[in-house]
Amino acid sequence: MTYLSLPPRALLGGAMALALLPPAQAESGGFFKDSKTSLTLRNYYFNRDFNDPGASKSKIEEWAQGAILKFSSGYTPGVIGFGLDGIAMLGVKLDSGPQRSGSELLPVHDDGHSADNYGRAGVAAKMRLSETELMLGELMPDVPLLRYDDGRLLPQTFQGSMLVSRELPGLNLQAGRYTAVSLRNSSNMQDLSAWAAPTVMSDGFNYAGAEYRFNEQQTLIGAWHSQLEDIYQQSYLNLLHKQKFGDWTLGANLGYFVDKDDGSALIGNVQSHTAYGLFSANLGGHTLYLGLQKVSGDTAWMSVYGSSGRTLGNDMFNGNFSNADERSWQARYDYNFAAVGLPGLLLMTRYGHGENATTKAGSNGKEWERDTEVSYTLQSGPLKNLSVRVNNATNRRSFNSDFDQTRVIVSYPLSL
Repeated sequence: MTYLSLPPRALLGGAMALALLPPAQAESGGFFKDSKTSLTLRNYYFNRDFNDPGASKSKIEEWAQGAILKFSSGYTPGVIGFGLDGIAMLGVKLDSGPQRSGSELLPVHDDGHSADNYGRAGVAAKMRLSETELMLGELMPDVPLLRYDDGRLLPQTFQGSMLVSRELPGLNLQAGRYTAVSLRNSSNMQDLSAWAAPTVMSDGFNYAGAEYRFNEQQTLIGAWHSQLEDIYQQSYLNLLHKQKFGDWTLGANLGYFVDKDDGSALIGNVQSHTAYGLFSANLGGHTLYLGLQKVSGDTAWMSVYGSSGRTLGNDMFNGNFSNADERSWQARYDYNFAAVGLPGLLLMTRYGHGENATTKAGSNGKEWERDTEVSYTLQSGPLKNLSVRVNNATNRRSFNSDFDQTRVIVSYPLSL
């Protein structure tokens, strides 16, 4: 993959030109005939008020506009098909200030000012043989041991390769290697590191895994292994199951991680075991969740710096209760208003509590987080699929700053 460092407007214009090639060229084969192009406009307001007098800032508050253009080709005819995917992204500052920057919506300069705009673009070549696909370039991995983060204005991307094979019914085999990452508020690629030590760089992240879905698609078992070279290795087992009982649907998501140091052990000893269970019960528009999670060992649960922790059972807006020795629980309630004739309107509220955490501040740390989100997606009309999300979070920690947070995200996806 070749990383492009063109001006943002040039990147967006080039990707648009590729997507809008004339029909005569589109008839050359499946490459263009099966292609898809989308543009997502995302307006994002972020506010975080700190309640701790010792915090470096009283609040973080920024507002920005983003555009994410994606192109995905079909495959050329033949036993082996070839294709190309592309992405171009642009973020523009609408409101900020040196005393309020740091939301990760935008890059921040050394003087504390956020950048007026930033952008990046990349391509990925792909090849398909039967039900096996190989991709090389700028990718957004979403596998249990490496999930890209899309929690701000622009999504995080990785540079590397990914192999996916679904030759047998129900069986999903995957492997990959990544050597660089572009964080969600960055225009540049950088080396990979771990959340536990962001400044200690690794030469690459490797993974392989298998998932098998059976029992009329109600049950999934998975086994994965990964390596952040010279930092850590991680193994993961997963079981998902859903079962109908009359009008109820019960679900279980069980997972177990084993982490250990790798190679030169650049961040020192790594040794932890993390177990979780997330249980659900659905009736009509109502869904209740109970999450239980325990980290054991000398270190926290390991993951790649900047990536999402949503594989964990107790992942929330601002944390996932994954400190060394931490045990936590979560209670959550979702309601889908389609059950009362209001499709597109959703409510989520949850509370998570963690204790016995070991951090740099000491042992026996405690924390809790309360999240609420209301979202609505237009179901018809000229603005169909436009969505508005408003979420609020309250965080209290004995080992870090306390804060209250509000986010408003307006997204408008367009198929071009």
